[in-house]
Formats: sequence, structure tokens, C-alpha cells
Amino acid sequence: MKSSIQDVAQLAHVSISTVSRSFTRPDLVSKATRDKVMKAADELNFSISRSAAALKTGRALRIAVLISGRLNLWFSSSIMEGLNESFHDEGYDISIYQMSSAEERRAFFDMLPVRRNVDAVIVISFDIDSNEIRQLRSVDVPIVGINSSLPEERGFNAAVRIDDKQGSELAARHLITLGHRDIAYIRTDREVTLHFSVQGRFDSFMTCCKSNGVEPRVFVTDEGKNNVSKVVTQLLSSDHMPTAIACQEDGIAIPLLFQLERNGFTIPNDISIIGYDDSTYARDLGLTTIRQTPVEMAHEAARMTLALIDKQPLDEPFKTFPAQLIVRSTTARLRR
Repeated sequence: MKSSIQDVAQLAHVSISTVSRSFTRPDLVSKATRDKVMKAADELNFSISRSAAALKTGRALRIAVLISGRLNLWFSSSIMEGLNESFHDEGYDISIYQMSSAEERRAFFDMLPVRRNVDAVIVISFDIDSNEIRQLRSVDVPIVGINSSLPEERGFNAAVRIDDKQGSELAARHLITLGHRDIAYIRTDREVTLHFSVQGRFDSFMTCCKSNGVEPRVFVTDEGKNNVSKVVTQLLSSDHMPTAIACQEDGIAIPLLFQLERNGFTIPNDISIIGYDDSTYARDLGLTTIRQTPVEMAHEAARMTLALIDKQPLDEPFKTFPAQLIVRSTTARLRR
């Protein structure tokens, strides 16, 4: 037989209204009482109706996440992992809206499916113009950015980001300090407004190199399945190979490492390679890279979001996470 709210109240030795508040307004119930109610609910395999909880609180119990690019990328999947860990424990679902093209983006803002159906909007890694901000503002829910462009100026309520300027400068200075002057930078051709953070990395890397008298060669590839093979072809077809290669992300650096070695190059004796992310397998492969912590950033963004939903003030609404240079075996001093 299915357990009722009365059964939970009886087992926990509290009133029915206390059980209801423990699910729908936990902020009004002491932690000790709520833990007792939840323990009883677990024992009886009881769960309150989600629609009833939403009706009681006036909330949708749903967060809209606007994300650029593919979900299977390391950064995107790590962000979603962190958001889900935080929101699931608080009873929220996540609705994902992928912005892989300008058309998808335009359709989203034209139809604005988040209207009255979510409690907050999280924008990941792409720039939003003032008109789109006004459209989101019309929904009257908090807007939180993760690696977004100028979030404070754009009117976001809060944001977290990796310090891409610092990270790219660390990468550039590392290669220059090792004596490299013939440096290549490999990037994808993602639309800038759809993936702002990678554009910031590129700009900062180029600026740092040029200020040190180095003019990197830039190789651009797409995001298809054979994108690294295409860029290897570009490299091999050039007049000469660079002595060092900086990659927009580990997702390029790792397959590039294997493909260059298959073509007879020794890493790092012939070519030094540096990535960006410190993603899965970077440590095992000895990849020198720039570390960022997307799961940690997602947890902080979720914490901010929940606080804003509850109309609580934030001590630090716009937070920057430092980047860290992780030196491993794929970079070495230039051999003259």
C-alpha cells in the first residue's frame, strides 16, 4: 500500500503541516525536524507530489540552462555534472537549451520558452546582447552566467568565470620562457558570441606573445569528427613545423599529440604541446595544460542561483576562479 503524508507525520511524531513544509518550505523547518521527517519519508518510500510542491511554493522547481556547443565536450559535461549535483539535492530539475547556431539562438529568444516555466536562467560561455537581456528580464527571474562576457555590464544578477586572461598568459609565458619563438595556436571556428570564453583565451594568448616579440601562427579548424586530422594536414603542409603548439583546449591537444607522434614527431623533443582545461586523461598522458575547475564553478553558480531565488543577498555576486599552469612532460626547453 502506498504511504500517505499522514503515515509520515505519525512515524516522525510531527504534524501533517510540518511534513508538508519540510518538502515545500524547508527554510521554515529546523534542520533536526526536517531530517526526522525525511528519515521517516525514506523508510515509508514516500514522496510529495512535485506539482503540489510547485503549487505550494509558487515555483516551477526548474532551472533553464543556455549552453553553446555540444554537451559531450569536457567543459560542458563537467558544468552540467556540477549543476545537477547541486540542484537535484534541492528538488530542482534542469532544462537544457543548446545554442549551436545563430538560428537556434534566435529561435530561443523569439519564442522565449522559459517564460513562467523556470525559476532562474543560467547562461554558459556565450555573449548575450542587450536586447536578449531585456527579453530574459521580462521573465522576471535571476540570470546567472558561467564564463559569460561582461556579465555585470550586461545586467546579470551573478556570475562565475575562469580567469581566461590569466590562464592564456600563463601558457604563453611558459612557452616563451622555454625559449620558443616559433609558436602555433590551434583554435576552432566557433561563432564568437556562441562561445565567448575560447575567444578570450585566444585574444589573451596572442596579446601576451606579441608583447614579448612573438607572432604566433594561427591554425583554425572546425568542430567535426576529423578536425584534428585537418589541422595536422595544415601543419604538415606549412613551410616548417613550429617548435611549440598551444591549443584552445585539451580536446584538441590530446588527439594532436597522438597524431603528431604517428607522423614521426617526438613530443616534446621535436614539438612542445600545451593544452587548456586539465581535462580527463590529461594527467595520464602527461599533458602540460592550464587547469580550470568547472564542477567547482558550477557548484558556486548553483549556490548563487538558489540564493537569488530565495531573494537572499550575495556577498560576492561576480566571482573569478584563478587558472593554474600544470607543467607535465609535453613541454620542454627549446633545443638549439
